[in-house]
Amino acid sequence: MAVVLDTPVAIRRTAMDLLARREHGRVELTRKLRQRGASDELIEPELDRLAEEGLLSEARYLESFIRYRSNAGYGPARIREELGQRGLNRGDIDQALRDSGVDWAERLQEAWQRKYAGQRPQDPRSRAQQTRFLAYRGFAMDMIGRLLSGRDLYD
Repeated sequence: MAVVLDTPVAIRRTAMDLLARREHGRVELTRKLRQRGASDELIEPELDRLAEEGLLSEARYLESFIRYRSNAGYGPARIREELGQRGLNRGDIDQALRDSGVDWAERLQEAWQRKYAGQRPQDPRSRAQQTRFLAYRGFAMDMIGRLLSGRDLYD
């Protein structure tokens, strides 16, 4: 039986259940509560309360998302785009990416190693293929070029 989200208590309980599974951004949490039938008039005050209590934190969500996606082999451009699609502020995203402490060159190397087993491209076609894959993953073209040329990524 579905829970009816027509009271502040029901909304808070559902929001806390969602937050217990993983961090959520405010926009994402609002969307999920709306999908479950809650009204905006009831959602906003409860989310404000959760934020005041420190249970809902955009900063924690950004940190968690960046760590998760970078560990999965995605670069900063892709992560920035995904977070933007989730309704987060561009300035907050950029700051979180700077503060993340992720070594993007290392992540690029790992993603390339995992996909291509360290085999540098032998012809223009395979170079283009590897470049497209790494660019799609969200890594900078200059870093990709250095990696595929065998140059130091930390220049």
